[in-house]
Amino acid sequence: MSKIWTIAWHEYSTNVRRLGFIFVTLLFPALGAIGLVIAVFFSGEATNLLRAQFARQPKPVGVVDHSRLFTPIAPSFADQFIAFADEDAARRALLAEQIGTYYVIPADYLASGQITAYVQNLFSSSGSSTASGDLRAFLVNGLLAGKVDAATLERAANPAKLDLVTLDEKGKSQAGGIFAILAGFIAPYFFSILLFIAVFAASGYLLRSVSEEKESRVIEILLSSVSPAQLLAGKMLGLGALGLTQVSVWFGSSIVLSGGVAALFAGAIVVLNPGAFVLAALYFVLGFLLFSALMAAAGSLGTNMRESQQLAGIFTFAATIPWFFASILFANPNNVLVRVLSFFPLTAPTMMMLRLPMTDVPAIDIVISLAVLLFSIPIALWAGAKVFRLGLLMYGKRPALAEIWRALRRA
Repeated sequence: MSKIWTIAWHEYSTNVRRLGFIFVTLLFPALGAIGLVIAVFFSGEATNLLRAQFARQPKPVGVVDHSRLFTPIAPSFADQFIAFADEDAARRALLAEQIGTYYVIPADYLASGQITAYVQNLFSSSGSSTASGDLRAFLVNGLLAGKVDAATLERAANPAKLDLVTLDEKGKSQAGGIFAILAGFIAPYFFSILLFIAVFAASGYLLRSVSEEKESRVIEILLSSVSPAQLLAGKMLGLGALGLTQVSVWFGSSIVLSGGVAALFAGAIVVLNPGAFVLAALYFVLGFLLFSALMAAAGSLGTNMRESQQLAGIFTFAATIPWFFASILFANPNNVLVRVLSFFPLTAPTMMMLRLPMTDVPAIDIVISLAVLLFSIPIALWAGAKVFRLGLLMYGKRPALAEIWRALRRA
């Protein structure tokens, strides 16, 4: 066991100092910090300066009212809307930049509801009063003023303040409001992507380490002191910790740069669905063990780094398959196809990570998927160690399938 820990520490301490690792690890926090500085800069004094220098004051809106329903302009809208007797006058005011937009309301407006808007260019209307939705209030006021009371008039102009409540499969309202919605739709992608990054970052380092040591023939010296299984286990532990370090730095920086919003969101997800969070952590560990063994085997089989990456791409593609069926997953998280992918070892971790926060996954699905992974991981570790040993001892030639099968049968 001491040899395994020695190998693990060597892999971790060596790779954590690599310039490539440091660059990629610090890239995300650096980009986030730059974005934060820019946001703060342009939301503070710089914004006021730019607005004073370049931004125009909101211009009033012209109205040519052939229906006679909205003129004369009500006093409450007099600073936002200007009535014109005809379209020629409104057009001249627009070209002279006295107004930002003008609307022509036809005589049959009540029957057609049709209004024509005129702007000098696509951006000229952005500085007008209609940007905040004042046109709706103006029209409602013209149609209903004097016919209904003030409260009804206000409510007609702003008819709804939507309060969204989510229901579970039993029809009961779920606590958490917007956090529950985010946990159901954003969290699945977030956690599955986090799993993918963590697993394949660590597996990628494992793949590179094995390929480099095989190409440089350092592996021969290592195998004189440790067994292939010990070497594989040590590399998995050390480089797994390396991948987790990278993801932890990214997650920690997101908490700091977001002012704690990311931590609040993550905490809300845990509180709202603690069972899913625990199971997600379990699938994370099992997925890492499975793909690490497969990546190590792929790294040992290739004659060079490029060839090893091509072989490992098979497993990377398999892990991303659940994302291809995202539309089916969101429509019905317990669809037959979704359940089948939950039972296949290479897609089970990602698919279950997507399903767990979205719905109450049947207990039988969780049991079967976990059983499949727990059964597959020892086989992958055993077979990976044998293939690992076979691949490491072959140089300049990739083992054929018959040779791999023969090695596994003799094991």
